[in-house]
Amino acid sequence: MGFICGFSIATGAAARLLSGYDSYGNICGQKNVKVEGIVNSGLDLTHRKYVFFLDPCNIDLVHQKIKSIALCVSACPRKELKTLADIQNFAETNGSTLCSYELQPSEYTTDPRAAKLCPKFPVPESAPIPFFHRCAPVNISCYAKFAEALITFVSDSSVLHRLISGVMTSKEIIMGLCLLSLVLSMILMIIIRYISRVLVWILTILVILGSLGGTGVLWWLYAKQRMSLETQVAKDNLQALLIYAIAATVFTVILFLIMLIMRKRVALTIALFHVAGKVFIHLPLLVFQPFWTFFVLILFWTYWIAVLLFLGTTGSPVPNEEGFVEFRMAGPLKYMWWYHVVGLIWISEFILACQQMTVAGAVVTYYFTREKRNLPFTPILASVNRLVCYHLGTVAKGSFIITLVKIPRMILMYIHTQLKGKENACARCMLKACICCLWCLEKCLTYLNQNAYTATAINSTNFCTSAKDAFVILVENALRVAAINTVGDFMLFLGKVLIVCSTGLAGIMLLNYQRDYTIWVLPLIIVCLFAFLVAHCFLSIYEMVVDVLFLCFAIDTKYNDGSPGREFYMDKVLMEFVENSRKSMKEAGRGGGAEGRELKPMETTATSKMETDAVVINQSIPSGGKGLDSPSGTTSVHRQGPCCGPKVFCSVSVFCSSTEDLLGTLEEILPKLQKDVSVWIMAKDSAFPDVHTLLDKIEAASEDPVPVNRCSANSLKSP
Repeated sequence: MGFICGFSIATGAAARLLSGYDSYGNICGQKNVKVEGIVNSGLDLTHRKYVFFLDPCNIDLVHQKIKSIALCVSACPRKELKTLADIQNFAETNGSTLCSYELQPSEYTTDPRAAKLCPKFPVPESAPIPFFHRCAPVNISCYAKFAEALITFVSDSSVLHRLISGVMTSKEIIMGLCLLSLVLSMILMIIIRYISRVLVWILTILVILGSLGGTGVLWWLYAKQRMSLETQVAKDNLQALLIYAIAATVFTVILFLIMLIMRKRVALTIALFHVAGKVFIHLPLLVFQPFWTFFVLILFWTYWIAVLLFLGTTGSPVPNEEGFVEFRMAGPLKYMWWYHVVGLIWISEFILACQQMTVAGAVVTYYFTREKRNLPFTPILASVNRLVCYHLGTVAKGSFIITLVKIPRMILMYIHTQLKGKENACARCMLKACICCLWCLEKCLTYLNQNAYTATAINSTNFCTSAKDAFVILVENALRVAAINTVGDFMLFLGKVLIVCSTGLAGIMLLNYQRDYTIWVLPLIIVCLFAFLVAHCFLSIYEMVVDVLFLCFAIDTKYNDGSPGREFYMDKVLMEFVENSRKSMKEAGRGGGAEGRELKPMETTATSKMETDAVVINQSIPSGGKGLDSPSGTTSVHRQGPCCGPKVFCSVSVFCSSTEDLLGTLEEILPKLQKDVSVWIMAKDSAFPDVHTLLDKIEAASEDPVPVNRCSANSLKSP
């Protein structure tokens, strides 16, 4: 991209871009060099600084250019000219000749060539474009061909004038309503945190009632019309109603099954939305992330358009079929604009991916910081710093993968547009199917990329490793992902609709009292489009935060279980969700009986008598006394009995690979334990003598030893 920019500036004529040039290769506002074989070239046009088109409304839609002779003139016509006499009078008054160079102003009304060499009538009122010295018509209705869908609407200049006057008259209201949509979006992001639980269940109830009501109405209409069948049309309608009713019933049943499966996973979506609200409280700069991204995109698009325009000025002057001059590049360099288009897609995706990585890094920092008071002063800037220092390659690779999918889809869309009405039905269907498949693939890869950036922010791994890890996590939590992406996205979509409707309603109420114009449809459309854009920018950040939180939550629950040394990092709301899920799983696994309320020992053949003996033995151990099976102990236990009974709740189990490890572990933990904690040591029979020796040595060195219960491996019947 840098090479293309440098080449276009070095070989292109910046003066041709800024000052403009006529159809003969002359640059306006300076002396020019003669082009071989071209008449009217090499003229001194120092005093003619503006480009004027003889027929500015003759637009070539295929090549996107004005098919008209261009001349350099001294001034643009500031009023409409309807006859050759008006053009002659304008030239004599302003010194600006609007006909071809070979005609003198005195010949405009007498020379028969004036019909071809002078502008097409009427000559529209025009004004110079700032910085680019082109005369452009003030009334832009002749450019309506660029928007073929609106040609019939804007062809009436009176309608266009009323629309434009409506926009100009209500510009203060439009700005105020745009600001209102911005405020509403920020308020909604705060409110979602507090009403997420109620909002989800309200939507669920509405969907259920709507599906049931629609199905019931269809069956009611079917039963009612079945009573009176008089014509063939009535029979056809009855058959259609039956099909609709069956389809609605199937849809309702499927919807109920999906909600039945996902009812518990909706709680996770609610918890994630609640935590996302807390994230925005601790990281308020996240709210402004869309503005920074949009600003960077605008800067890049401006640069891209400037380079593209410079590319259009490169090349050598070549006569075309009509005898005018065109500037063309020869050789492979003429295809550089193709790579320039690829760069537009890639770098735009790269900028958006940088935003995703920045948000992911900041949210990951928030999630995995136990004490929120210890968060960095600006987690957003810290995330940007990590991105620039370590993860630009990851972002570049992810955005390039999206580009590889987007370019073929855009090519197929271009082919489909060019062949519209010419291809047969089979080719049209295949093209649309390919476009649809590529679109789905692009969306899936975009979602996977976003989660890969989150995995990179957590583990600092490369793109491929992060994508693999993220994919595994998403597959393991497929139902949770489905619940979040359906319920969560639907909530956010309704939020966008709410903001647009609220802004539109306020606009109708305000514009209704404005009497200075007759049409206020266009101002209202502008306001609603801006409101949707603002709501989408804000709520898409919210959606991104929820997705990052979910992946952090999934990784947290995968590698941590809440035990000492493996504590969760999650928020209290998510912790409550985990605890409720565990309780539900335990209650479902215990069968609901009275005895199932307590955890049983892991054994298969022990009888209730053995459990009772074990309980009695454990309760009979005096504080500070010797443990079970110790050489000098006064209590014994049958070898076939279990080591531990169900009444022992607080215990420490030690598992070591060698007696040396056991000695070091016991010397470390025994002095720190409370005296009412039970300690169980299990070892192989061959190692038991060494275990006894070690324990006796430790107990002999302690004035108030912790009771240690000892058992050999074969004392358990369970494998």
